[in-house]
Amino acid sequence: MPILDSYFKLSAHQTNVRTEVVAGVTTFLTMAYILFVNPAILGDAGMPRDAVFVATCLAAALGTLIMGLYANYPIAMAPGMGLNAYFAYTVVLGMHVPWQAALGAVFISGCLFILVSVFRLREHIVNGIPPSLRTAITVGIGLFLALIALKGSGIVVASPATLVQLGDLHRPPAVMAIAGFLLIVALDRLRVQGAILIGIVAVTVLSLFFGDNALHGVVSAPPSIAPTLFQFDVKGALSTGIVNVVLVFFLVELFDATGTLMGVASRAGLLVDGKMTRLNRALLADSCAIVAGSMLGTSSTTAYIESASGVQAGGRTGLTAVVVGLLFLASLFIAPLAAVVPAYATAPALLFVACLMLRELTEVDWSDSTESVPAAITALMVPFTYSIANGIACGFITYAALKLLTGRARQVRPIVWVIAALFLFKYIYLKA
Repeated sequence: MPILDSYFKLSAHQTNVRTEVVAGVTTFLTMAYILFVNPAILGDAGMPRDAVFVATCLAAALGTLIMGLYANYPIAMAPGMGLNAYFAYTVVLGMHVPWQAALGAVFISGCLFILVSVFRLREHIVNGIPPSLRTAITVGIGLFLALIALKGSGIVVASPATLVQLGDLHRPPAVMAIAGFLLIVALDRLRVQGAILIGIVAVTVLSLFFGDNALHGVVSAPPSIAPTLFQFDVKGALSTGIVNVVLVFFLVELFDATGTLMGVASRAGLLVDGKMTRLNRALLADSCAIVAGSMLGTSSTTAYIESASGVQAGGRTGLTAVVVGLLFLASLFIAPLAAVVPAYATAPALLFVACLMLRELTEVDWSDSTESVPAAITALMVPFTYSIANGIACGFITYAALKLLTGRARQVRPIVWVIAALFLFKYIYLKA
């Protein structure tokens, strides 16, 4: 279609409408779980689950459409997993902050993001990330994807003695996930278009026969969003006891989103001289999504690492994101159908993408320990703390400390010192 080709610059990115649609569907299927996990988590905080479901659909659709139409990146957005857990279990349940005030804190952090994005301060921060840490972020995201995939398929399970251990490989979910992974790798090697999507669909179909999965209808009317719409309490969020919460939201959102943006863009080959040419547009899309999400009634919206699966399927432009956004809107009416895709059906796709992202390790300068060690710490701490933000924080602190201790402090950009100091402040004084 000439109009789509012109607007999204499909030819310039060596892609086409069919490829972008397949990539969009692939990304959506790998992150559709958020439609059901997010209401469950925020429901634990006392929020109305049905309303949160609608808010999740709308926030994800709005943020992703802005990313696609305005920034022209194949990156999808939705309420972040780590951020919703912090919102529910730390802020609301742990600190006894009303969920309305917690939404107010999300709103304020989003407004701050808009300001730093408009004045290009956030872009300056991201572009100031050392190349070694930038590479490590991509690797860390890959390891994080792998952990999510292995956990979701039951191949890796919790252990009180060793934290993690091998799961029961005789269980149908693990067997189907392994089969799906091998199918995806084989199809990709044979250059079959949409290999990842085929793998997800194949495992989903198998789950209807050999798993504990079932299709309960196809279409349903969306619930009312009234219980959470515009319920955010800014006055409560500005009270003395919640200022720290706003700062934590700000820091976590900053590095979760920017780390994911750069990681996915790098995987798609969309970086020019190590930078995102339309970074500020992507950051504004992210910021506006956070504000909109708080108004609708959900925790912070952020860029999703699952977008990497769509990139691997061939997505290179914002048309991929537009497809994802439209599917989130459609999910308002076909929730039962979206729910039929089990975690172990998307796990093979995530694990495959994770394997491919690990090759970025070759970009690290292993001859300089002040570069390689912070990179390794970053990559390792992302999965082991189950947080992109914590991994980046440890990387920045280690990077600054090693440069200082080896007499190479002048090589460190001022913004790195500032970020390292902020994270130290967060860990020492905020304890969150």
